[in-house]
Amino acid sequence: MEYFSEESVNAGISPERVDELLDSMLEKLGRPRRVLLVPPDFTRFISGAGAITCRLYQKLAPAAEVTIAPALGTHRPMTAAELSTMFPGMPHDIFLEHRWRDPLTHLGDVPSEFVEGQSGGELRFPIRWEVNKRLLEVPWDRIISIGQLLPHEVSGISGHSKNIVVGLGGSDAIHKTHFFSAVYGREKIMGRVESPVRNIFNYVAENFLRGLPTTYLMTVLGRDETGGLATKGIWACDGYESFPKAGRLCRRLNITFLDEPLPKIIVYLPPHEYKSTWVGNKAVYRTCLALAEGAELVVIAPGVVEFGEDPAIDALIRRYGYRGKTKLMEAVERREDLRSNLGAAAALINGSGNGRFSITYCTNDRGGGKGLTRREVESVGYRFSPLEPALERYDPALMKDGFNMLNDGEAVFYISNPGQGLWAVRSQFGD
Repeated sequence: MEYFSEESVNAGISPERVDELLDSMLEKLGRPRRVLLVPPDFTRFISGAGAITCRLYQKLAPAAEVTIAPALGTHRPMTAAELSTMFPGMPHDIFLEHRWRDPLTHLGDVPSEFVEGQSGGELRFPIRWEVNKRLLEVPWDRIISIGQLLPHEVSGISGHSKNIVVGLGGSDAIHKTHFFSAVYGREKIMGRVESPVRNIFNYVAENFLRGLPTTYLMTVLGRDETGGLATKGIWACDGYESFPKAGRLCRRLNITFLDEPLPKIIVYLPPHEYKSTWVGNKAVYRTCLALAEGAELVVIAPGVVEFGEDPAIDALIRRYGYRGKTKLMEAVERREDLRSNLGAAAALINGSGNGRFSITYCTNDRGGGKGLTRREVESVGYRFSPLEPALERYDPALMKDGFNMLNDGEAVFYISNPGQGLWAVRSQFGD
């Protein structure tokens, strides 16, 4: 069932109109009494999903018992400060903290034959699918997944069932779907509404979660006339029916198509949002389709202090580095520690230039844990450049998204936040 479907690319959809649509959805749902809300975590703070979650809570409580489970996936739990920032005014004791390595509930296995078919014969393994116990143990009247659709290196377009099956999922599913994308090729997945990994997510939803009363609330954001983010589309449905059209609008608004590949891209990682290369390498994923052979990607990372948010994954990144697909696939074959953490292997592959372009990280290496040091950055295969000169030359307060001409005549392409889009040469999509 589709509860609403609204697009307004030019004017945008006002918060007041979003409020009206939420009311209409809740009326159609019969004002449920026990509700699980599944928004994204703080790494997607800019999505606006926190505000929608707050409005839903205000409309449902106190008549309903509401629990909120941020879709953490592999990310670290949100701090009290992050909860207060993203969900202002919400009591912290209603939040459920998902831990992806803890014992979870086994839903079933995606057969190896299905995985082989989706990968074109490149991979053949079953995927054991687990989810947070509370998802099935509590008799929810309604589970509402909330999230912004964006180009994504694993699923093609984020959102919909990914919030549930990965955001509240277990290690085997997370490791293997991420590894699938790395082996199959991020270039063939990112920005595609239909993708092999999306088909796997749909298989799980249709075969293992059909009995759950789940509603998917999806948004697409775009730039308004001031350059700020505004809601351009919003949908709510119980099945898959809204996702294709929502995905098409996401592709239209959130992919910047270029006629020619670029020799240099500067990406800024806002420090409140990007603390690790695990998250910060969106700078790599979202620009690789726009970079020319031999190009340079410069990542200005004032807040990056670690490689992986998970200690075990951080150790693997430090051990193996971002050495390219060929070397890392060889390491997967040889080394059990990497083979049993395929998600880490995937991040190492996808975070590499793979010999086609170089990656320079600009971090605060003054010590005291304020940033990754030169030695750390270079030890994993990246180039290093000091943070302060980079901030002075490519001042985020002065640079604009897109092409910039510096005072000395250098022409560079600048991105203020890689999480909000995908940049690609048009021919990569056959357009």
